[in-house]
Amino acid sequence: MAKDITPAKSSAELRAEQAARRKAAEEEAFKREVDDAVRQGDLQDFGERYGKPLAIVGTLLVAGLAAFFLWWQPTQRAEREQRSETLVSALDQIEAGNLDAADERLADLAEDGSDAAAISARMLRAGIAAEQGKTDEALTLFDAIAQDEDAPEALRTLATIRWAATGFDTLEKDAIIAALTPHAEPGDPFFGSAGELLAMAYLENGDERSAGRLFAQIAQGGNVPESLQSRARQMAGVLGVDAVEDIEALLESQGVDATVDDAEAVRLR
Repeated sequence: MAKDITPAKSSAELRAEQAARRKAAEEEAFKREVDDAVRQGDLQDFGERYGKPLAIVGTLLVAGLAAFFLWWQPTQRAEREQRSETLVSALDQIEAGNLDAADERLADLAEDGSDAAAISARMLRAGIAAEQGKTDEALTLFDAIAQDEDAPEALRTLATIRWAATGFDTLEKDAIIAALTPHAEPGDPFFGSAGELLAMAYLENGDERSAGRLFAQIAQGGNVPESLQSRARQMAGVLGVDAVEDIEALLESQGVDATVDDAEAVRLR
């Protein structure tokens, strides 16, 4: 095995190396101090030159935002109240039979945005047009609301139903069927109104089977007004569809004793 023959360093050499390392460390420390001083000086210089203007700008910005919020909130509230008052005033005119005056008050609101107030104003204007016999204008207004994706879903559905009812005699029945079918499902909030119009459209197209089945569903609907249920029950019977789900419950609702014999029940009915 070879022996290490590297000569040992002398004391002078060791002291020289230590001195060199100490000098390098001192130089590095000095550089860091100079760098820190420069940075601190730059920041101080920047603060002295721009600190006050920035503070003023920041203060003005905060004050401006606060002033805007304080102005915007009551302004928005006042605007909503004014729009509501316009609708109420127009409804009063409609109730009094002043349709032209009501339509004039609604015109600006109907063209101002797509919020509930504006959509309601358009619905009222469409209804006024229908009442005045302006069928084409009413259909255009109702259809625009029905196609407006920014309008609330309930108002879009209501506009679709009003569109179908207003133009039932002139519109293609296939178009009415396509528009009303999605809303003529049991459980839908508009099932009764949409279902009755849809069933009548089926009849106009000669589809008595679909009409009778739909009338029977309306007659049995739990959330359908009794007057509509009664009409639907009669129509279903005319079309040969049994719309009576529970004869005993029906007799009881009519004040008939369900325990009497069939002949007596028929006589009482």
